[in-house]
Amino acid sequence: MTHVLFTAIRLDGGQPRDVLVADGRIAAIAPPALPEEYEVVDGGGALALPSPVDAHIHPDKTTWGQSWLSRTPASTLRGLIDGDVAARAGMAAPVEERAGALMDRAVTRGTRAMRAHVDVAPVHGLSNVHGVRAAASSRADLLDVQVVAFPQLGLLTEPGTAELLEKALSEGADVLGGLDPVGVDGDMHGQLDVLFGLSERAAVPLDIHLHDGGPAGIEQVTEIARRTVAHGMRGRVTVSHAFCLADLEGDELARMGEVLAGAGVSLTTCALGADPVVPFGPLGEHGVLVAAGSDGVRDPWTPFGDGDMITRAHLLAYRTDARTDTELAACYAVVAHGGAALLGLERTELRVGDPADFVLLPGDSVAQVVVDRPVPSLVVRGGRVIARKGQLVDGRQQRDRLVEGASR
Repeated sequence: MTHVLFTAIRLDGGQPRDVLVADGRIAAIAPPALPEEYEVVDGGGALALPSPVDAHIHPDKTTWGQSWLSRTPASTLRGLIDGDVAARAGMAAPVEERAGALMDRAVTRGTRAMRAHVDVAPVHGLSNVHGVRAAASSRADLLDVQVVAFPQLGLLTEPGTAELLEKALSEGADVLGGLDPVGVDGDMHGQLDVLFGLSERAAVPLDIHLHDGGPAGIEQVTEIARRTVAHGMRGRVTVSHAFCLADLEGDELARMGEVLAGAGVSLTTCALGADPVVPFGPLGEHGVLVAAGSDGVRDPWTPFGDGDMITRAHLLAYRTDARTDTELAACYAVVAHGGAALLGLERTELRVGDPADFVLLPGDSVAQVVVDRPVPSLVVRGGRVIARKGQLVDGRQQRDRLVEGASR
C-alpha cells in the first residue's frame, strides 16, 4: 500500500492539518499514528478544494498552443458552423496535438475530468473522435475523458451522419450527442427518434445541445424529458446550454424543475458572453443536476476560453451576480460536484474514505478562490501530485519532489 502524507493543508478553510492518503484515498485527517513508510508532500498551509470537472468542452476545435486564428463575422448558428468547418480545413496541427495541449492546460488548472464533445459529420468522418481519444488515452493517468459523438453540422440534414455516429460509438466515443432538433434539423420528433433509438441500442448516455430559446426550446426540453422516462433512461440524458430555461421564473420554472428532476434529466451551462445561464439555484432546489463547462476554447467560434474551471466558476458567479460566500461557494459546487455527478465520478468532499482528488490553492475560503482565480500550487490525482504551479509534473520530477529528504 502506498502512503502519502500531505502536511499543513486547510480543509473547509480551517487550520492547517496533515492528511494521510493511502492508495489514492484519504485515509486519515490529523492522523494519530503513521505507517512505517510514507512519502511527504508539503502543503504549505494552502486551501484544499475538490478538483473541478469540465462537463462540456470541444477540444477537437481548439487552437490552443497554435498561432493566432482570426475569426470571420457570423451572426447565426449556421454561420458559426460553416465558419468552423472552413477554419478547421486550414489547421495544420492534427486534432490529437491540439486537443492534447488543451487537456494538459486543463490538468494544470486542476481539472479532474472532462466531457469532450467531438464533431462527427461526413466532412470530418471519425478523424476528430480518433484524435481526441488518442489524446485522452495518452493522458489517462492525468485526466478522465468522456468523448461525445456530436453531430455539429446537423443529423437529419446531413445524410450519412447517423451511420457515422453509430460507428463512432464503437471507435472511441462514450456518449451520443444531439443538436437543436428544431433549430438545426427542423424536425424535433425525427431527430429525437434517431437519438433515443441509437442511444438505447448502444446503451450509451445522451447529451443534446439545445440553443433554441422561447416556447420552441421549452417544448423540446419537455419532449426530451418525456422520452427519457419512456425509454428508461433516467440519469443518462443531459441537455446542454438549455438557454430557454433562463426565460422561466416563478411557477413556470418550478414546474420545469419538477419535470426535469422527475425524469432525471441533467443540465450543463457555460456562462458564455451574453448567452443565458441556466438558473441552477432554483432548479437545484427541485433536485435537478446542473454542471458547468468551458464550451469552446480558442476555437473558430470564440477567441476566449482557457480550459480553467476555476475561472469558469468565477464567470458563473459573475454572470449570476453572486455576492455572498454561500452564493460564491454554490458556483464552485456546480463546477466540482455537479460535474463529477454528471460524469459518474465518485464525489469527493475531502473526508476520510473519499478519493484524494484535490487542488491546493492560496486563499482563505472557496469564496475567495472563486473571486481571485488563483493557479493551483498543487494538483493532486489519486494522492499523486500531477501538476505544480501551472506546470505538469513528469514521473521523475514527481519522485524527486515527494522524497525531498522526507521519505521515511
